[in-house]
Amino acid sequence: MSTFYEQLAERIRGETPELERVVRRALFAWSAAAQTPGEGMFLDSVALNLHGFYSGIERLFELIARRIDLDLPDGQTWHRDLLRQMALDVPGVRPAVIDENMASLLDEYRRFRHLVRNVYTINLVPEKMTNLVVGLPDLWSVLRAELLAFADFLDALAEVDGA
Repeated sequence: MSTFYEQLAERIRGETPELERVVRRALFAWSAAAQTPGEGMFLDSVALNLHGFYSGIERLFELIARRIDLDLPDGQTWHRDLLRQMALDVPGVRPAVIDENMASLLDEYRRFRHLVRNVYTINLVPEKMTNLVVGLPDLWSVLRAELLAFADFLDALAEVDGA
């Protein structure tokens, strides 16, 4: 029977291909939007996929906070607080899941997701999406490595826990 450490490690590994797919879709839609100016549906797709990207990351962070830290932030700023929590070492519990620079970069995606949830897509400004989309491949490459390294940490915990 697998431990919750192993289950969480597998969940992280299982989500990475899904997140990869969302990244590819956002980039494809961005390219299509550039080729067909004035066609908002491609920008809508970019916005939806950027929203989905951050939401998927946040779901993983929530699981880590609940199952490993045993401390999920609450209150009005819980989304931001959760992101900051993932950049902290929790002595005797876990290393930082992401580094502080990654937390800062992801905060831009968090804020964009908030915007997408609270405005009509016709009001989105493509120029404000540019940095998010252009930076996405490099961000995802580093973030994926950080997430998989954390999954490896969880596997090591499972071995110790099972010994």
